Amino acid sequence: MFVLDSHCDTPSQIHRLRDLRKDNERAQVDFPKLKKGGVDGAFFALYTSNSLSQERSEAYVRELLRDVHDCLAANADIAALATSREEALANQAKGLFSVFIGLENGQPIGKSLDALKEFYDGGVRYMTLTHAGNNEICDSCTSAPRWHGLSPFGREAVAEMNRLGMLVDVSHISDESFWDVLKYSTKPVVATHSCCRALADRPRNMTDEMIKALAAQGGVIQVNFYPAFLDADFARWFNESGLSDWLDSVEDPFIANPADPDLRDAWLAALAKAETYERPSYTKIVDHIDHVVSLVGVDHVGLGSDFDGISITPSGLEDVSRMPLIFAELRRRGYGEDDIEKIAGGNLLRIL
Repeated sequence: MFVLDSHCDTPSQIHRLRDLRKDNERAQVDFPKLKKGGVDGAFFALYTSNSLSQERSEAYVRELLRDVHDCLAANADIAALATSREEALANQAKGLFSVFIGLENGQPIGKSLDALKEFYDGGVRYMTLTHAGNNEICDSCTSAPRWHGLSPFGREAVAEMNRLGMLVDVSHISDESFWDVLKYSTKPVVATHSCCRALADRPRNMTDEMIKALAAQGGVIQVNFYPAFLDADFARWFNESGLSDWLDSVEDPFIANPADPDLRDAWLAALAKAETYERPSYTKIVDHIDHVVSLVGVDHVGLGSDFDGISITPSGLEDVSRMPLIFAELRRRGYGEDDIEKIAGGNLLRIL
């Protein structure tokens, strides 16, 4: 089977000077861990914050895109770019890991379809329309509404993405924006890293009605591994305990100055401490998969870990090397190999 993770924030880690060729301490993703985990491909997401101006976010994302291409050039014996299902399968046949590229947040394109096309030409094959804030495309699930869905430009952007063959990613967007995307998109869409609101009542997660509508148009929801999206009780404790704020306070200086060894060591120590707290089991991921399957069948669910973008992981699944545990749990619950192949990556490859 082809194991495909639809969302890793690894480009920001490369930017922080991580060498993916090495088995890095506390890293959630690098090439040795991907190989150990039997992962054949992943979308490396170019993430930018809504707190940045359009100009700064565009400049930063272009730096990340260069970092990814430089990383691929330096590791051509291990990995190669993939922009389609066919390229990914060809890479697999050659023994190469496939790096797909996603753009997490449409902030960098502003109101420019030309910029969107430039990112597509650079290898980007999905765009998460926004992140933790509204932008010129649509509203976020974390902000008061500005557009009450897609903006007029957002409707143009969705149409252009359909024309180009770039997947529309509905993770992070508001409910109104989601319904607008389904109204205006002529192609199946994807939630690259989202969970089920019925199991964890968080605005970032999708309602049963949303999952059914997504599937009815041929789309796929890729289940996120972040404990706060898997389990609402943990999310409340995580925020109320102050652990979330403390992790941010250690990470932010490291982001600002990744070359400082003391800041790097402090961040690694913080990650080690976070793993000592009681966290939801990785089996919660399969609970969310089960829920999607109960609603819409096995053809509309996959895996979108959010690794390298989450400061705390499910218990037992601390990095991508442990991905086979999910498939073992699926087998334990009675899933057959054909269905596991679909969940592992086949469903997302289909809509690519």
